[in-house]
Amino acid sequence: MLRFVVLCPVLAGLALCVNCFAEESDQTPLILAHRGGAHEFEENTMEGFEACYKRGIRGFETDIRMTKDGVLVLLHDDTLDRTHKSSGPVEEKLADELKKVQTKKGQDFLLLEDFLKYFQDKPGVYLELEMKTSNKKLYPDTRIAEYCDKLYALAKKYKPADSDYLFTSFDERPLVAMRKLDEDWPIAIIAGKPLSLDFIERAKRLQATHIACHISGTSRELVQKAQKLGYKVNGWPGHKVEDYYLAIGLGLDVACTDIPTVIQQTKENLPAKNKK
Repeated sequence: MLRFVVLCPVLAGLALCVNCFAEESDQTPLILAHRGGAHEFEENTMEGFEACYKRGIRGFETDIRMTKDGVLVLLHDDTLDRTHKSSGPVEEKLADELKKVQTKKGQDFLLLEDFLKYFQDKPGVYLELEMKTSNKKLYPDTRIAEYCDKLYALAKKYKPADSDYLFTSFDERPLVAMRKLDEDWPIAIIAGKPLSLDFIERAKRLQATHIACHISGTSRELVQKAQKLGYKVNGWPGHKVEDYYLAIGLGLDVACTDIPTVIQQTKENLPAKNKK
């Protein structure tokens, strides 16, 4: 597990410089625990989500897939090989099989419904539910409707009234399907590239409310343009403290990070007016 380290003089200087930018809005980006803090805990496990919540984190991102028998589960990769004591795609397995699967360190495989139940009585939480449907061999067009119907139903059932639950994806197909199910539910298009005018136009075409872009190469000018058009902007990846300082400087709404508790402690050391 990573531990917080006192900022070196170089980082301290960078923090001071970034604070000058942040003063314009008096606000820092929401800390989003990517996969529940993937560089601090085993990713997409209740251990990570619970630990982050108890330490004051209120933003969480996770990855949603669907089993052979139509049960929604949490897993990032196309296969179980990297993270679990099993192998192969979850899309080719039954839910009862996965209930017996554990992570490399012995934690239980996590079903989406159990994840959502944990947050059901925790208002004020921001959840990004990434729809991992880009692999068309695992998710042909014929599976998208079933996947989205089930995800929408579960999210709507367990979402507290004053929390923000967001459907996100690299894949346009589920975003289009979700918009047909609900005209108002927030959705985000993700891309592994910096924010651009073309990206903003793509979000407009999809009727997205949020944009998730690569933080490196993104300009403050384009972030402000997107925000003036009504979009919330999320920057990723976040592997280092410097990435959070960059997110502040860019004026992002959300900073996706694999080290959320480290960033939380970093945020606590910022001037009081920038902690909102």
